[in-house]
Amino acid sequence: MEKIASFTVDHDRLEKGMYISRVDGDVITYDIRMKKPNGGDYLGYAELHTFEHLFATYARNSIYRDSVVYVGPMGCRTGFYLLLRDAVSGNEAISLVRQSFDFISGFEGEIPGSQRRECGNYLEHDLAGARKTAADMLDVLKNWNTENLAY
Repeated sequence: MEKIASFTVDHDRLEKGMYISRVDGDVITYDIRMKKPNGGDYLGYAELHTFEHLFATYARNSIYRDSVVYVGPMGCRTGFYLLLRDAVSGNEAISLVRQSFDFISGFEGEIPGSQRRECGNYLEHDLAGARKTAADMLDVLKNWNTENLAY
């Protein structure tokens, strides 16, 4: 079988940040690296789960809601994928991620979709961990621009 595109990226060279992973027709996949690959520090399962609930909720309620195809974690627990229709520019995508992470970093209250009837693993959440990671990534992305989107 052919090696898929994401496995051809040299993960030893990747740093925290936001990158365009691939373009498929009108869908752009953004690779949001929140931890250095193979660095020994990964998103905890509960933290990742909470981050997913908050990130997806914010993005799907934003002005870009009709262009959000998918928001989800990487299996390696180093970040998230954000798939957007190309009607959203690179600058808008960066802005959406910053706004989402700002929302997460200050979130208080009940995690959206965290009730038993709404979630398949409702007991495993870590709001404090999600908030900390979002705040860290806000610092990483504070000066991010479209030129930084290339691997």
